[in-house]
Amino acid sequence: MPVEQVVSNAHPMVRLDIPTGMPFDAFITAFEQAAPAFDEAGAVRAGRSTGSWHDLQAAVAANAPNELMIFRKIDATPLMALAGHRTNTIEYLLGNPVTAESMFGYHPATLLYAPLRILVHSDDDGCAIFTLDQPSVAFGGFGIPQVTEVGIGLDRKVANLLKLIGVEPPEVLAGPAT
Repeated sequence: MPVEQVVSNAHPMVRLDIPTGMPFDAFITAFEQAAPAFDEAGAVRAGRSTGSWHDLQAAVAANAPNELMIFRKIDATPLMALAGHRTNTIEYLLGNPVTAESMFGYHPATLLYAPLRILVHSDDDGCAIFTLDQPSVAFGGFGIPQVTEVGIGLDRKVANLLKLIGVEPPEVLAGPAT
């Protein structure tokens, strides 16, 4: 592609570092229970068996009782330990393919941020810090109102997941108390 056809879109990002107050291992256990691993093969099988998006949606809903699932887990702790670092660090891809599809039709590049990248690392006291780029800001960068609304919904889903685990989410995710 010639350089003059490249489209450049600068947009803001807001990274949230959320102290959990929970020991790292306890938080990881609770997080992985609240957001189970995505059964991609099962979801695809369900959709292909009938050729129905509805059947895939049902399989995803059954797999994700809290609306979010773990697509991938990358434990960087052993690699960073080789360089002398003592911080526990696990990265997750967290999301829901049905939610991702609701944005994809507006712009395929929404998949740059869906699933969400989550980093959980330990602080100096061994407690977990939950870090993510705020979904409403990331998706708001597309300038498409429908995509921004999905991002706002993802803010709330992450807030609800944190509440389920026992962590008070920041107001910026949960919205003002009603």
